[in-house]
Amino acid sequence: MTILLALLAFVCGSLVVAAAAKMFAPSGANSLERRLGEVTGTRPMPDAESESPYKGIVDTLKRVGAAAPRSSSEMSKLRKKLVAAGFRGPEAITVFFGVRLAVAVLFFIVAVSPLFPTTGVAVGLGAAGVGYLLSSMALGRLAKRRQHRIRLALPDALDLLVVSVEAGLGLDQAIVRVAEELAFAHSDLADELRLVNLELRAGTGRVDALKNLANRTDVDDVSSLVAMLVQTDKFGTSVAQSLRVHSDTVRTKRRQRAEEAAAKTGVKMVFPLVFCIFPAIWVVTIGPAAMKFVDVLFPMFQK
Repeated sequence: MTILLALLAFVCGSLVVAAAAKMFAPSGANSLERRLGEVTGTRPMPDAESESPYKGIVDTLKRVGAAAPRSSSEMSKLRKKLVAAGFRGPEAITVFFGVRLAVAVLFFIVAVSPLFPTTGVAVGLGAAGVGYLLSSMALGRLAKRRQHRIRLALPDALDLLVVSVEAGLGLDQAIVRVAEELAFAHSDLADELRLVNLELRAGTGRVDALKNLANRTDVDDVSSLVAMLVQTDKFGTSVAQSLRVHSDTVRTKRRQRAEEAAAKTGVKMVFPLVFCIFPAIWVVTIGPAAMKFVDVLFPMFQK
């Protein structure tokens, strides 16, 4: 049985490696076209849909997700969470449904396989439920991480906005400039600012574009910034002065969050100390004495 399991693991590993090599290896036609373009100096424009190695997988997930049952309330919550995580495509929710079903089926197959000693339909259904929930948990984790990155990047963006506005640029042009400058260091916030610029170019009002920014990111600091800019635009006060004051406020809040996280470190260290480090120290310090007690006391009880 052990040899059979080892052989099965080797075959599965070989298939995974071969599939990965086939997926990431460029085709001969694409390599030839790229080489001819380098020689002649006329490179064809790449087609993202045709050159993407994941196109077949994404299409399969779309078909599976389209057949999945869904509710209107769940759709609105998932769409908001996907947008917060950075997936704004029109088919993102369909792909997510496909991923969730695929993960649930994969967990079910692994649970009922002979690789585990306790197999059965009930265990498989429980594993499928766990896989179904893990997908939503992973999406929520991605959204929170992206929101955290936007929250950390906001003070730098506000400083650049203050400098740009005080240099004579309007608020719309300052947003464009800040998006260009932050593209390398803070790509998430830069993408959101570019989207605000695209909405403004498409004819959306500034207030609506800024409110859409707050709704997409779902970050409290961005919402307060949008509220401040809307009030500034409504009452005609100085944008540069308002941005400077708000920048100081956001930096103070970031420092307070860092101090709060540092204060929580001691409490969070209790659990690894108690469950990981303290047992090892207990064994090293008390173990020899306990063994000595056993060697001395057991012969006395036997008499």
